[in-house]
Amino acid sequence: MGSATIFPSGSFEAGATCSFDLTYTCGKFGLDELGALRIVFRSANDQSPLQTSNPRGLGFVTAVASNGAPLEIKYDARGHIRPWYKTLTLTAKQFLREGDTIIIRFGDPSNGSPGLRLQTFCEKRFQFRVLVDPIATGLFTALPESPTISLVAGPPVSWKALLPSHRRPGEPFSLFIKAEDKWGNPTDKAAARLSLRPSQPIDGLPIAIDFAAGAFQRTINGLTVAQEGDFSVEIVSQDQRRLAVSNRLRVESAGYRRYWSDLHGQTEETIGTNSAREYFEFAQERAFLDICAHQGNDFQITDAFWTELNHITGEFNKPGHFLTLPGYEWSGNTGVGGDHNVWYRSEGRPIFRSSHVMIDGSADSNTACHTIVDLFNVLREEDVIVSAHCGGRYADVSYAHDADKEPSVEIHSCWGTFEWIVRDALRAGYRVGIVGGSDDHKGRPGASHPGSSKFGSYGGLTCHLMNELSRDALFASFRRRHHYATSGARIWLHAAARFEQPATLYVGHTTDPRTGTETVHSAIMGDIVAVNDEEVEFEIDVLGTAPIERIELRDGLDVIEVARPYERGELGSRIRIIWEGAESRGRGRNATWDGRAQLHGNAFKDVRSINFWNAEKPIHQIGQSEIAWQSFTTGSFSGLDAILADRDSGTLHVQTSSASVEIAVRDIGYDDRIIEAGGLEKRIRVFRLPDKNIHHRVTLKRRLPIRRVGDTRPYVCVTQEDGHRAWSSPIYLFPQESSQAARRAPPNQGARS
Repeated sequence: MGSATIFPSGSFEAGATCSFDLTYTCGKFGLDELGALRIVFRSANDQSPLQTSNPRGLGFVTAVASNGAPLEIKYDARGHIRPWYKTLTLTAKQFLREGDTIIIRFGDPSNGSPGLRLQTFCEKRFQFRVLVDPIATGLFTALPESPTISLVAGPPVSWKALLPSHRRPGEPFSLFIKAEDKWGNPTDKAAARLSLRPSQPIDGLPIAIDFAAGAFQRTINGLTVAQEGDFSVEIVSQDQRRLAVSNRLRVESAGYRRYWSDLHGQTEETIGTNSAREYFEFAQERAFLDICAHQGNDFQITDAFWTELNHITGEFNKPGHFLTLPGYEWSGNTGVGGDHNVWYRSEGRPIFRSSHVMIDGSADSNTACHTIVDLFNVLREEDVIVSAHCGGRYADVSYAHDADKEPSVEIHSCWGTFEWIVRDALRAGYRVGIVGGSDDHKGRPGASHPGSSKFGSYGGLTCHLMNELSRDALFASFRRRHHYATSGARIWLHAAARFEQPATLYVGHTTDPRTGTETVHSAIMGDIVAVNDEEVEFEIDVLGTAPIERIELRDGLDVIEVARPYERGELGSRIRIIWEGAESRGRGRNATWDGRAQLHGNAFKDVRSINFWNAEKPIHQIGQSEIAWQSFTTGSFSGLDAILADRDSGTLHVQTSSASVEIAVRDIGYDDRIIEAGGLEKRIRVFRLPDKNIHHRVTLKRRLPIRRVGDTRPYVCVTQEDGHRAWSSPIYLFPQESSQAARRAPPNQGARS
């Protein structure tokens, strides 16, 4: 079939712009007239698209045959078999003999192309996968060895510091520090003397440390605090610049410990990059996660890989230190239920697949479950947790639900934010919790930047409220919905209800008294409680990783209050412009918001972007009165803060590809000015903020009436100024006298609704 080489070879910075010559040498068959050569790239690869039309543009490709044979070149973003979708095909218009060569120049600079911008994330074995059809049959055979390069992190542009979220007085904990390049890759190219400044004294914390080049992270162990309180650590450079501030650690005697998970991602064995082993190493060593799981598409998981994956999770699982779960993604089409995560408590359990479309002959055909109803039925006797999510195939929770196996739904991932999936579940009367994950495809679970691709958001996390770090405690927490989701920030969130009269807490997942009950005077997120009070006190306590912009108090489908931590009198010269939403629930969900903001009769003193994750497309200030951007949202939101030269003068005009608004600056105030744009909750919001928001902590108490029919379902959505969010799982409250009826009519149990 021939052979292929690449020049230059070796290591290259992720996201750098380079040029490469790939040389294919024909084998004994040669290459017949209309025979073809293919170079394919992984689906997750976010390098600049290849093109043949603009010699001065990124990714310009040329090719030449040593015997002068004309070559037709075509690029197709979905031209080959998953996961090698991205395809460059070269078709020979004249035959070549053994030993003849074809040189393909990626990012050919000869006519002005700056080169090929490489993928933005690290990969030890980035492959230019070469396939050949030498006999012009349409059947392509992969070469035994294709050229590879290594993609490594670039220089540091930001620093991160992480603490655990909860400890008891005197319990040891660690501080984790790392530097990241502009694409969010942990980098080993940072060398600095760092000062460590705690908000309150922390025993064992050094005044300063040396962060040496060659290290990807630094962990300071053996820290303790004797007294209760909230603690953070500031990282300061030698020239006194604040590089990072950690999340808040709450030290208190009571309450659950809080552990952070990313239970959702894929690797090169399915449609992601880097190996499953490297995936778990990253989660533990470079993301400072407590809990991690792998979720490969079931129709790509062979029996051999399922065995290997179970071996890896068993090896990495260290109760008390780092927890793993064996699992997979049931990847049925939306019409038969849609994507669902599946996690087992123990290794060695079977994988039940939505199909065997990519693994015929390499998996047990008896494991097919073609609908989510089939899956729920076959899992009835398994010790397993299932969660609906939105990825390539979004989950339709109205199709089927099993309250025993599916305690939660996923609200956020790299794909975007999907509050509609929570509302679908609540509208159907299900009692579900809310989780977040990354669905990472780039080998970065727990710290998943979207890069420059169709992924529009930073990956989510789940915080689990547990007594200990063990699989038993995790499953108990999951089944009682004792968890909350974030969009990736380690926000500390507490939501509880308090009762004046004794109430009945259902310890299990439903109101079946056989699972156990307790008499209580309070409940936390996820609990199901029969109450005797006509109204209850709902309390919220939030410790943000950035100033808090707002808290939405919700009862099921209704927003009952939008609470801001600042008063109207604190508003200043800072306005915020937000665009958000999606076109649809499916793969074409991306909503485009390319646009600009102009001030007439005023000027922009300073501008800061919000949730602009693509380093290639920053926000641009054009003179004193205009800002321009390229942006898209996938159910999430992006936007900007602008400090105005004059607080109240002039007119703001915002024009985007989806909607526009013109508003007098003096009319921009405390409440949102909303411009609807169709699609799925597509809208622009404009409002005003204080010039400096100092509110990192917010506590609220509200009296909530108990519905006489159905559940009262209080929960909150917290939004920080930096664009990160957190969602508590709802508490499910209903009148004591209706508890018998509730027991007689539990939610769907594996049957199609």
